[in-house]
Amino acid sequence: MVATHQGWELNPDKAFLADIVDGLAANFNRYGYFLCPCRDGSGAREHDKDIVCPCDYNRRDQEQYGHCFCGLFLDARFKASGKPVRQIPERRPEDLDSPPHG
Repeated sequence: MVATHQGWELNPDKAFLADIVDGLAANFNRYGYFLCPCRDGSGAREHDKDIVCPCDYNRRDQEQYGHCFCGLFLDARFKASGKPVRQIPERRPEDLDSPPHG
């Protein structure tokens, strides 16, 4: 639904897509929100809010690389190109990778 609403495409690799969906479901069951399965969350929703799927970095990743960090969402032109999803740099600031104190 999110992809359709935003005009994005889903990764066409069925096995990969199933793994991502399983990871999202596991994180929802664990944390109560759809934490990106490609990143380590803290379990504190306020701290993790930038990496709740679709993450805050998704749009910029698609603009620059054609797909998001985990490869779930693809830009339509990227999908049409037939290029494979590849690893891209992490945009999340390093200071957010650490769980909050307290």
